[in-house]
This record gives sequence, structure tokens and C-alpha cells, in this order.
Amino acid sequence: MTAQQVNNMDVEQQIEHVPIRMPFGLLGFESVKEYVLLSDPSENPFMWLQMNSDDEEAQTFLLLSPFVVCPDYSPNFDDEEIQSIGITRSEDVLLLNIVTLRGPNQATINLKGPIVLNRSTLEGKQIIPINAAEYRIDYPVQTGNTGN
Repeated sequence: MTAQQVNNMDVEQQIEHVPIRMPFGLLGFESVKEYVLLSDPSENPFMWLQMNSDDEEAQTFLLLSPFVVCPDYSPNFDDEEIQSIGITRSEDVLLLNIVTLRGPNQATINLKGPIVLNRSTLEGKQIIPINAAEYRIDYPVQTGNTGN
């Protein structure tokens, strides 16, 4: 085994692949129910949500905790929506939001449509908060390079 193969193996072992079931799909992709959440420590705090599909058109979404860019983020959810994925305790909630890359060193995060994951059951749902009007669909994400 070469040093390169060992390095590649170490990287692959660090990447977590967590299967996620989304019974209602994502908005615009309601027919896709199975996903894989990918996290790589070298890309922290970002994660990827990959459609678990053989379809050539399968999408992968860049995700970020909303609290990284908006510490005061406080979406209000309908109890029925939360309970539909088995959440009964706040400790079971993991909030992630989709990031859109808009160009070199330009990205935004959708704060109106968070993905709510149940940490215990690994089920998720994209839920529009009751107070969605308070948030932007294109909230700026500060990048590490200002381009100056």
C-alpha cells in the first residue's frame, strides 16, 4: 500500500455517512425519501445531504447549521409538523439549512426552509417556520476569503 493510499483511506474513514429518511422529501423533491448525510471534519461546519438514488439526476445539497451565521435564529414550528417525524424532546432536534453558492466567495443560506432532523430516529423534514416572514431565503454566509 502506498502512502497516498493510506492517506486516502484515512480521509475516507473520517467521513461519516448517516442514512436519513425524509418521509415527505424536500420541497421540490417530494418523491425522494432516502438521503445520506455526509460530514467530513476537514469541511466543518459544512455537511452534505445526498439523495440516495441511482438516478443520474440525483442532487447533493450543501448544509450548514443556521446558528453558525445567525446566532439569534429562532424558528417557531407547528407542533404537529415536529411530531410528524417523532420529535418529542428539544434535545432530539438538529437544524440544518441549505446553502447556495452564488459565485466566487459568495454564498447564502435559506433560513425560511430549515431541515429539521430527529437525532434519535434519523428522520427529517423540511419545515417552513410559523415565523418564516422574519427570515430570508438568501441570508449571506460570510466566507473566509474577502477577495481583497
